This record gives sequence, C-alpha cells and structure tokens, in this order.
Amino acid sequence: MQIRHVIIKVDNQDKALAFYTSVLGFRKSQDRPGRVRWLTVASPRGPKGVELVLESNAHAPARASQKALYDAVFPAAILSTKDIAAEYQRLKGLGVKFRGKPKKMGSSTFVFFDDTCGNYIVLLQSEP
Repeated sequence: MQIRHVIIKVDNQDKALAFYTSVLGFRKSQDRPGRVRWLTVASPRGPKGVELVLESNAHAPARASQKALYDAVFPAAILSTKDIAAEYQRLKGLGVKFRGKPKKMGSSTFVFFDDTCGNYIVLLQSEP
C-alpha cells in the first residue's frame, strides 16, 4: 500500500494554490475543472507521486470540521524540512503567520503556521 494523496480542506482553492506554490514552493500537479475541481500540488523535493489535494470546503460538514480543527490548533498536515531555522526565517520574510517560534521536543523541532486557507500546518525537523 502506498500513500498517493493527502487531502487538505481549503476555504478558497485559488488562494490555496497561490499560497502553496508561491510561498511554500510546491508545484501545481493537477487542475481538473468540473462539478468538483481536482486541484493538487506536490513538493519538488518530496517523494515522487505524493500530492496534496487542495479540496474545497464547500459543504457545511467540511467547513465545520475544518473550523473545529483550526480552533483546536490541530494541524491539517505536517511538512518536513532539513533546516527549520532557515525555513522559518524564509517563510516569516514572506509574511507567513507562525504561532510562536520553533520549539524543540526530544529529537524534533517544530512550529505551527497558518496556511491562510483555514488550516494550521506543522513545519517539522527531525534529527536522525
């Protein structure tokens, strides 16, 4: 079994696409219009074939669950980096809103940030 897609509910697909590509550095993989738009992005440095699905939260249950997770500061995704200090500074310079500074816990360092589309994302650096 292999993970191929990770779904992230977003309040606006165009805004999410701009944030995930222009700010985070992902690349648009698929954008298929239709009754439900299929929009995916992938990291140029991540595993081949793994995509984030930027799915609209157009239905009430999706909005409610997304809001509950956001209010609880529960992350929609965890993104890994090899240099959290540099990535934190780069993203902060681009206007990304963080919930504090990177914190070390055991062999990992992490920080939460707002993706501007209704989610918190965790930026994580794990030591080998």
